[in-house]
Amino acid sequence: MAEPIRVAFVALGCAKNLVDSEKMLAQLAEAGAVLTSEDTDADVVVINTCGFLAEARDEAYEEILHAINNKKMGYCRRVVVVGCLVQRDGTKLLEDFPEIDALVGVHNRDDVARAAMKPLAPRTKSRKVRNKPDLYLGDYHPFVAVDTARLRLTPPHYAYLRISEGCNQKCTFCTIPAIRGPMRCKPPEAVLAEARELIADGAVELNLIGQDTTSYGADIGYEPGLAGLLRELDAVPGVGWLRLLYAYPSVFSDAMIDAMAECEHVVPYVDIPLQHINDRVLRAMGRRVTRKQTEALLAKLRDRIPGVTIRTTLIAGFPRETKAEFKELLAFVREFGFDALGVFPYSPEPDTPAGRMAGQVPDEVREERMDALMAAQQDVVFARAKARIGEMLDVLTESEATAEGGQLARHAGQAPEVDGVTVLEGTAVAAGTFLRARCTGADGYDLQASAADGTLAPSSKSQSVPGQKRARNA
Repeated sequence: MAEPIRVAFVALGCAKNLVDSEKMLAQLAEAGAVLTSEDTDADVVVINTCGFLAEARDEAYEEILHAINNKKMGYCRRVVVVGCLVQRDGTKLLEDFPEIDALVGVHNRDDVARAAMKPLAPRTKSRKVRNKPDLYLGDYHPFVAVDTARLRLTPPHYAYLRISEGCNQKCTFCTIPAIRGPMRCKPPEAVLAEARELIADGAVELNLIGQDTTSYGADIGYEPGLAGLLRELDAVPGVGWLRLLYAYPSVFSDAMIDAMAECEHVVPYVDIPLQHINDRVLRAMGRRVTRKQTEALLAKLRDRIPGVTIRTTLIAGFPRETKAEFKELLAFVREFGFDALGVFPYSPEPDTPAGRMAGQVPDEVREERMDALMAAQQDVVFARAKARIGEMLDVLTESEATAEGGQLARHAGQAPEVDGVTVLEGTAVAAGTFLRARCTGADGYDLQASAADGTLAPSSKSQSVPGQKRARNA
């Protein structure tokens, strides 16, 4: 019998890309591949790329070059590049990397096993490795890929639940519509089925993702929208925490706010990328929202969702951003006091309207403005963390107990991977356990806490007291 094909998989990019990686890993395993974490032990290397920003593309290029060099050294026999960068650049990638054996775009994700599991040439060392590549480069299709039966890369206790794909917002700086296509939503029954599967697989926290989660349902005639979906997910047996990520401010309705406030398992946390606060810059970004509208929405969130944690993302150095406009943004960050904040230095993308604008801000100025925003946010977060000492928190353990008798956890206001953590002292419970804890200290962006008599907290927000590549986060 032939030896099974050994596949190493490199997963790059955001949470949406991670879901794609998890699905492709499962498809490879179902096709008979043996998955390995060692690229020098692999017959095939699959790289799921991000093409959103220049720095993400640079990271992808490094991984592709590394795999090709391994192929030239005889370590692997096939290099398959998939994902957003492929969808963005297509066969142009072959101009820089003619040694690539297959390209798979985001709309052809389910062809990954066909691309990777082809008969392999003998292992040879050669500085000239060149074959005719296999191309799986389909156009946009008007449906969302099914994400069930994934081989998850997250810890067992939390998962990302994609509710939609693509985006209709057409922000002038963003390449997502060109890469992922217009918005298309999973039907509610498909989302609920996936939620039940993830819960059965051990997930107690579901993080809802999409390029624009607040527009959920608009393209499929689902009138209740995101508010209705939240209420349906809230009733799924076994769900612990439901967390809303990537909300778009101009379509954040009162019904959504009410659902967040009323649903037992929807934690009081919202990730709502604002990008800027100055009206002229917002218009240039194509954001379709004003400073006045933004402030009114933020006030509603804080007023109507008790203890809400608000995370945002900003862009520093957008084209023609003046010193005065930046100072307005900086003052807004200091005055509002976001619970968490990430900053991207503006990345000029040549295929976007913003990338073609006159008045591009110099690289060094973008970096300086990013640093100034992060310094202002750091002061806010550090002060807020110290003020929380003595508060009771519901936390979800992230790791097993250490030899020193502590373990990592997150309270409801800390999303996985992007926010700080809560360090528990003197606990020894399994990862994915809900505990009631008292905050005892602060260490930078992280909190310290001790479990309250080791009692289990309910897996809902009823007793909870809550507090990018390349984004700097605080």
